[in-house]
Formats: sequence, structure tokens, C-alpha cells
Amino acid sequence: MRPIDALVNALPEARVVTDPDVIDSYARDRTFLAPGKPLGVVLATTRDDVVTTLKWASEHRVPVVPRGGGTGLAGASVAGDGTIILSLARMTAIRELSPADEIAVVEPGVITADLDRAAREHGLMYAPDPSSYEISTIGGNLATNAGGLRCVKYGVTRDSALGLEVVLADGRVLNTGRRTMKGVTGYDLTGLFVGSEGTLGVITAATVRLRRAPAAPPATFAAEFGSLRDAGAAVSAIMAAGCQPSLMELLDRATLQAIDDWRNIGLEASTQAMLIGQSDVPDGQAVVERMERICTENGASFVAVSSSPAEADELVGLRRLAYGAKERLGACLVEDVCVPRSVLPDMITAIEEAGVRHGVRIATVAHAGDGNLHPVFIFEHGTLEPPAEVWAAADEVFRRALEFGGTLTGEHGVGLLKRRWLELESGPVAAELQRGIKAVFDPLGILNPGKAI
Repeated sequence: MRPIDALVNALPEARVVTDPDVIDSYARDRTFLAPGKPLGVVLATTRDDVVTTLKWASEHRVPVVPRGGGTGLAGASVAGDGTIILSLARMTAIRELSPADEIAVVEPGVITADLDRAAREHGLMYAPDPSSYEISTIGGNLATNAGGLRCVKYGVTRDSALGLEVVLADGRVLNTGRRTMKGVTGYDLTGLFVGSEGTLGVITAATVRLRRAPAAPPATFAAEFGSLRDAGAAVSAIMAAGCQPSLMELLDRATLQAIDDWRNIGLEASTQAMLIGQSDVPDGQAVVERMERICTENGASFVAVSSSPAEADELVGLRRLAYGAKERLGACLVEDVCVPRSVLPDMITAIEEAGVRHGVRIATVAHAGDGNLHPVFIFEHGTLEPPAEVWAAADEVFRRALEFGGTLTGEHGVGLLKRRWLELESGPVAAELQRGIKAVFDPLGILNPGKAI
């Protein structure tokens, strides 16, 4: 009997899929990376399914690749040869939503936007909002410590994670963290699992923090600039002025052109960058008007303040179109370096220079308020591996980000794509310690091997 037959027999009917065509649809994420040939897919619907799968995997030494919605951009859920894919997308229960305690307990397959909508029925919100929030899952957001458009004010996923239910590599169940807003008992295991990309355990539930939703729709502005560097300077000035925006997004000319070609937004020939900002405080209109003045002082050629929630949604929706517009142009190597806000204009210049020097098309957007840039390196559709000049440009961008005191990844994770640069940031001592942590939680090395560390 094949090892996978034992798993089929151990799980309820139809939980394990071995059809090659179906397997292939689960073996990829949103990167260009080609998967290997996995043994099968487990469509988990309960924690017990996960426990059974990991016990079987430990017994038979089969690598396990956990996945949520498959929207990742770093290759963390790309499956290799001989692996079993563990899909958590069917674990979609909101087990609890407590308005009094401002928390929710959710399973990993819950769509991020669905949790936010459920919270808003009680005057609350779930703050993290990746651009993929309508399709990405809470489990995937936790695994990569995803950020989002509102993270400039409310922080990334880790800042909203209070506690986790995790199944370890050998099938034991671990509960970390708490339900309270404060707690310092023991090591921060919750923080350790958030961002670990499925290499330490499989998250089957999370207790997350909810926040009071703003009483009124946020005030919104959009500013156009004749240069990307001027737009970056405006961001630095806005943050230095203490405006505390709830959203601050930057789009470069290449991105705007891609959106215009797709949706005909009426892009002006002189516009080289656009800045979209919001304030959700009670006097948000006054704050936005202050940000408008700062943009004008820093070279904005045009600034518009939205006059209605619908108009504001349209402006923010423009930002959410960015990645889809770029995918139409070619295969995408998507990066997410993060630098101190004070050097944002310099990092923007470095990205532009790298594109010119290596002859590579780079389209950049940024969660500009916290210095998180997404340079997207675009190359020909159907190419299995980015051309050498793309890797060279990416290498230059990563090294410049580190020189500026930044990081290789602000929210997408390391996955497969950034492993070659990881030790440049962490150094040998940190790398050794991280390998030791991995060995404690996954001594057989079966959890998402080859990813993150």
C-alpha cells in the first residue's frame, strides 16, 4: 500500500485529492514559480483533519506545504516534488466575535474582507487590509505577517494577533497567547508563528484584535506629481508633520499607465506619480486639507479632495487595481522592501536607477507612509525564470534597501524568492539561531521545507 493510501483511509471521504489536474491548481501561488509534483492535496475542514495529516506526515517523513488562498507573492506555498499540500481554505468559521472584548476567533480559511464586514456589523473593524483582502485568507495573512493599506496607522497582521491554535509537526496541538489586550507570560510564541510561513506549525485558529470602526467614512485626497521623488518627499513631509494618515499609498508612472491602459482613468501625460491618502479621525477633513497643502508645497501639480464616500472608494480602488494591471503586461517578480521613511525618496531614486541601468521595466507602488515599497519587475509571460538582468536589478534594489537601514521584506515574506538574500540581512548568528528554532518545532524538517530560513 502506498503511504498516501494510509492518509486517504485515515481521513473522512473526499478529503484527499490525488487527481493530477486538481493537484496542480493547488500547487501554485501568485508567483511565476513552477511547482514540482506533489503526492496529493488534503482539503482540511477541521482541526482534526490537520492533526491526522501531520501525524501521518511525521510517520512517513512526507513534507507538508500548508496553503490558504494561494495569493502569496513570495513562493511560500509553492509545492515541491513528493509533498502533500495541506489546504486550509475550507476552514471558514468565525468561531466567535465578541463586541464587548473587541476580539474574534477565526479559522484560517476566513477571507480577510469577510471578517472585516462581520466586525463592522458591531461597529468594529479588522484593521489589516492587504490589497488582496477580498481573496486572501486570515491564515495566509498570519503566515506571512501581511500588511496592507491601513497598516500605516494600525500596524501589520502581527499587531492584531493575540493568540493562536497551532498544530505542530507531530500532530500535537499548541495554544499560544491570550484573549486579553495585554499579557507577558512566557515567550511570545504567537509572534514567533506569525510570519513563519508554515515552517514551524500549521495555524488552525486565531484570536485577533478588533478595533472601533471610524464613526464616519475617512476623508480622502489624491495628488499628482511631475516626479516620483517629489511624491516621496511629500510623504516624508506629511509624516514628519504628524498628520497620522490612516492610508498613504504611492503609485508610479508605470503603474498608472498600466491601470490607464486597462481601465482608461484619464491619465495626464505630465503625471509621473500619484499619492492617495486618507484620515479617519473625527476632524479628518481638516487633516486631509493639511496634507493637501503639504503636497502642493512639495511640488504636486494637482490635488483633489474627495467629496463623497463613493469617490473616496473609487480612489482607493484605483490602488487595488495596481497588481492586476501589471499582470496583464507580463510575468511579475514582486518585491516589498521596506526602508525608514526618511530615506523613502532616496530608495525611490535607487529603484528607478536600477531599472535604467539593467534595462528592466519596473513598476512601483508603495505603502508609502511606512516606507514599504513594492517594485514589480516585469518580464515576458511564459518565461519560467526571470532573465539575468531582472535578477541583477532585484539584487541591486535589495542591497540598496539594506544599505539604507531597511529590510528585504515588509509583508510578503521570504518564501522561495528571497532566500538567496536572507543572510545579507540576518547575518550568520541570527541564521544559526533561526535554524535552531526550526529544529525545536520541526525536528524532521517536514514543514514547508526550503522556505523562509
